[in-house]
Amino acid sequence: MTDPNQHTPSPEPDRKKDGRAVPAPRTAATPQQRKREDDRPGIWVGYGKLLRKFRLAAGYSQEALAPLLGYSTEQLASVEQGRRPAKAPLTLAAERVLDAGDVLSTLQEDVDFAKLPPFFRDFVLLEMEAVSRFDINPMLIPGLLQTEGYARSLMEGHVPTLDQDAIDTSVEIRMGRQKLLAKSPLVDFSFVIGEEALRQQLGGSDTMREQYRHLLAMGRLRNVALQVMPIGKGFHPGLNGGFVLVETSEHRQYGYFESQDIGHVVSDSKQVSTFALRYGKLRSQALNVEESAAFIEQLAGGR
Repeated sequence: MTDPNQHTPSPEPDRKKDGRAVPAPRTAATPQQRKREDDRPGIWVGYGKLLRKFRLAAGYSQEALAPLLGYSTEQLASVEQGRRPAKAPLTLAAERVLDAGDVLSTLQEDVDFAKLPPFFRDFVLLEMEAVSRFDINPMLIPGLLQTEGYARSLMEGHVPTLDQDAIDTSVEIRMGRQKLLAKSPLVDFSFVIGEEALRQQLGGSDTMREQYRHLLAMGRLRNVALQVMPIGKGFHPGLNGGFVLVETSEHRQYGYFESQDIGHVVSDSKQVSTFALRYGKLRSQALNVEESAAFIEQLAGGR
């Protein structure tokens, strides 16, 4: 996953004049710094400028404000320079301390959206309009059903290696997307998960036990159908790779698949129809919902 936080700039010190903070002089950027600045999402830059404006208007230096927001001075400087996305707790604290009039809160959703890898954003926009979402994942637990521990184990094994800040942000994004499961009006979900995904040991036995229990809980939601594709069924369409099929509120269907951090939205009606045919075949070959719950319960009890 793209790492939007891999660079941590030095804090920008503020000078004092009559006890109030004023902007520090700007130094010339190096070519590498200019390149990194070009990669910053525009919404992060805009948010950072507004945060800085509110901070200066309230008379705070970065050093004085940072602890009030639960950040270090370096982290606050990074947010103000648009290199690090603001998290919701920072925004709530800044609104309270700086009396920002909900201006920063209004931007938080867009700041969060820009955290997503570029290849995934088009699909997320479709997903937000979905009335149904069908998912086949033969090798991993689907992201919408992952526990924090399972997701963190995946991120910690990412190649190239992610730094801790990037891991935390990636896990936060994944957990945040799970709000879709309870979105109103309810979206109809179907998940077909390969037995290989359930038996793949990630994060240790405690992590997997928690993941099994979470799957069982999610499978009891009335808008979620969860099925297991057992090993030994012979050929099934999921062996060609996982994919997602969504239908929007306008009753248009789209497919989505990804591999090796590259994703692709499928809009061609013939190709999407093929996805739908394959998914129907997968559901008929997989264990039914009751059998799948019993299978996962057996795995949970054996660890």
